[in-house]
Amino acid sequence: QVQLVESGGGSAQAGGSLRLSCAISGDAYRIGCMGWFRQAPGKGREGVARINIGDGSTVSPDSVKGRFTISQANTKSTVYLHMNSLKPEDTAMYYCAADLWTCRGSFLVGDFPYWGQGTQVTVSS
Repeated sequence: QVQLVESGGGSAQAGGSLRLSCAISGDAYRIGCMGWFRQAPGKGREGVARINIGDGSTVSPDSVKGRFTISQANTKSTVYLHMNSLKPEDTAMYYCAADLWTCRGSFLVGDFPYWGQGTQVTVSS
């Protein structure tokens, strides 16, 4: 089993930065892929960044590319989401997620069986 706990959310001004953390416990050594997703009120959950644990390769959508970066601690027990140049439309609940397999070609909610409880990010203009 894998347990995930997010932290680091809060409020920021447009143009500001936040760093989210996802602490991994349990069978962390089995994880192959970690992702960050977000869900704004009334919208579906969308992926914003993922990292392949084995080789550190990352993927992110155009909506956040160049602004959001995913990274992992050397111990691989924590995964971060560095968010820069924040916009009001980045306001959402942010979730980290884990898959025991290497990252797949898709980047979908259904690819990840393990989820944290979420941390709120609010960006004001």
